[in-house]
Amino acid sequence: MKLIYILPVVFLTFFISCSSDDDNDTTSLNEIENLIKVKDITNDTHTIEIYTQNGKFYTGYNNISIRIKDNVEKKYIESATISWSPMMQMETMKHSCPKSEVSKVSDKNTVYNGFIIYQMTGMNNTGWSLKITYIIDNQEYEAEDTIMVMQSDKQNVTTIMGSDDVKYILALLEPSTPKIAVNDIIIGLYKMENMMKFPVVENYTIALDPRMPSMGNHSSPNNQDLTYSIKEQIYNGKLSLTMSGYWMLNLKLINDKGLVLKGEDITDSNTQSSLYLEIEF
Repeated sequence: MKLIYILPVVFLTFFISCSSDDDNDTTSLNEIENLIKVKDITNDTHTIEIYTQNGKFYTGYNNISIRIKDNVEKKYIESATISWSPMMQMETMKHSCPKSEVSKVSDKNTVYNGFIIYQMTGMNNTGWSLKITYIIDNQEYEAEDTIMVMQSDKQNVTTIMGSDDVKYILALLEPSTPKIAVNDIIIGLYKMENMMKFPVVENYTIALDPRMPSMGNHSSPNNQDLTYSIKEQIYNGKLSLTMSGYWMLNLKLINDKGLVLKGEDITDSNTQSSLYLEIEF
């Protein structure tokens, strides 16, 4: 009778243990659902996993997720303070790019999120590196590696010199999946304070005039210029797309005093602004 009693207990214990492991694996996978790993950046203590929706970095806006895994315990860190430093190494100089802070995703246990705007790439998509600095239990760590940044097919980011002799970077954040409708359009606007600092530009206006060059350069109704959101630190407007195809988003950058810093009106004799972004769908 003792043997008959012990076996079910042992079996039940084994079953519970296996179920617990499976639950942990499932939870870990759910944390990164719909994300694809770009690469691992490692040091002696941790592995930093980098994710995007498509598994790559591109010029323009990149929404990036991060997880930190303990190399010994094989567990993901749930409490860390993270910052990052993207760096482009050119032949005679190096520079960074616009980026957000990295923060914990509110409905995730192990995932941290932010964005980086790569304004260019090097030959063969090389030239960039990414350093992750992070604090766990008051101990600071860092890990760094080179990364590949692919060239986007369309101009979704542009760097310009304004008439005020300030260098600006504009990046298209939305729509990421344009449709025949009035779309929400979001643009990030930054200025190059120096080679390492790219603060957000506040309280400007971005005038919008979308055109289809292949269709007589026609525009569309119900567009709205982009204005600054203090809460989100981005520029919001409305983009009307009346048909699929290639659209040039002609822009004018207007400062808080109403002065046009870059860009021109579209007329019969001037079919394109010197400041523009592109969409094709």
